[in-house]
Amino acid sequence: MKKKKNTIKLQKQNTKKAKSEPSKRESFKIKKSDSKFLARIKKGGKTVYKTLRAKKIQEIKKKLLARKETLLAEAEEALNELPGQTIFPDLGDQATAETERNFMLRLRGRERRLLKKIDDAIERIDSGVFGICEKCGMEIDIRRLEARPVTTLCIECKTQQEEEEKLIEK
Repeated sequence: MKKKKNTIKLQKQNTKKAKSEPSKRESFKIKKSDSKFLARIKKGGKTVYKTLRAKKIQEIKKKLLARKETLLAEAEEALNELPGQTIFPDLGDQATAETERNFMLRLRGRERRLLKKIDDAIERIDSGVFGICEKCGMEIDIRRLEARPVTTLCIECKTQQEEEEKLIEK
């Protein structure tokens, strides 16, 4: 009994598909005059794609500039708050203070490297090569650029690079 129900469902699905597909009589034929029109649409589609990509890249540039300003403000604030070399009577307190200071300096180093990457990305945008993979030369997907705007590699090349790094570590 269960088999019959499944069979009926499959037949209904096939019937629905058949109805949604155009018959041979309903299919459209492209004339030579239409092919020129379609070529213009395709060409226009590329223009629309490039325009949308350019708009996204300009949005990314704005975000990069805002992030750069934020990082610079945080770095300036952190340097003003960074304690100098202080000597504590207790060695434990002194070790804790030095550890905290070293940690803050490491964070500043990371932020400095990120600022460099942001500057490089802005420079690539201005020169027109932003979004092009440095390794294979293909366009980097815009979603990847939005997620990680400082990237210079497409996802395939980055994956390959990480796999090579794993092999070197072993």
